[in-house]
Amino acid sequence: MAGHSKWANIKHRKGRADIIKGKIFSRITKEIITAVKQGGPDPKSNPRLRLVLQKARGANMPNDNIERNIKKASSADQADYQDVTYELYGYGGVGIFVEIMTDNKNRASSEMRIATNKRGGTIASPGAVAFNFDRKGVIQVLKKSGKEDEIFLIATESGAEDFEGHDDIYIITTPPEALFQVKDALDQHAIASESAELEMIPKVHVECNAEDAKANEELIDWIEALDDVDAVYHNMKT
Repeated sequence: MAGHSKWANIKHRKGRADIIKGKIFSRITKEIITAVKQGGPDPKSNPRLRLVLQKARGANMPNDNIERNIKKASSADQADYQDVTYELYGYGGVGIFVEIMTDNKNRASSEMRIATNKRGGTIASPGAVAFNFDRKGVIQVLKKSGKEDEIFLIATESGAEDFEGHDDIYIITTPPEALFQVKDALDQHAIASESAELEMIPKVHVECNAEDAKANEELIDWIEALDDVDAVYHNMKT
C-alpha cells in the first residue's frame, strides 16, 4: 500500500500546541459536548462519543469531568459548538487549513484576523486551499501493540486503505467514513490505538526558503495557540 509518511511531520508538529493539559481538557470537553448533542449520551450507540471518551481517558481526564460534561451536553442551556474552517495562504505559497470548534464565530473570526495582522499570511476564500488536501481517517498504533501482519490484516479487512510503519508506530489511513469501523475492529482484537482522528493530508508539498519557513512556523504557532483552534494543517515541506 502506498505510504503517507508525509503526514507524520504534520501530526507530530500539530501536537506541539497541546502541551498544556488545561488546553487539552478544554478541547476534549468541547468534543464531548458536540458528540453528545449530535449522537446522544450513550457511547455504545454513538461512535463519535466513544472515540472522544477514549481520547479523554488517554489524556487522564478525571471520570467526574467526563460525566459532568456528558450531563452538561444534555442540557438545553448548553451552547452548541460549531465546526468552522479557515483557509490561509502563508509565506512562499504554502497552504494552511485551520479547524475550529467554537461557540462564538465572531470571536473566532476576530482572532484569525489578528493572527494574520500579527504574523502575516492571507485568509483565502473557501476551497482555495482545501482542494490541495485529502480528508482521511488516521489511526496511530504502537508497533509493540502486536505483530505487523496481524495489525495489517485487521486494518485492511475492516476498510483501511493505507498502512505504513513510521518510527515506533504504524500509521493506518482510512476513508473518512471507515474510521470508526477500523478503530472498532482493532479494539475487538485488543490492539490499542494511540489516536484515531480525521485529518487533512496534503496532496502536494511546497518547498520554502529558510526565511519563509520560519515565518510560516511563527504564523502556525500563533494560530495553534488560539483557544478555539482544534487543528492546523499545512503543506510546507519540512
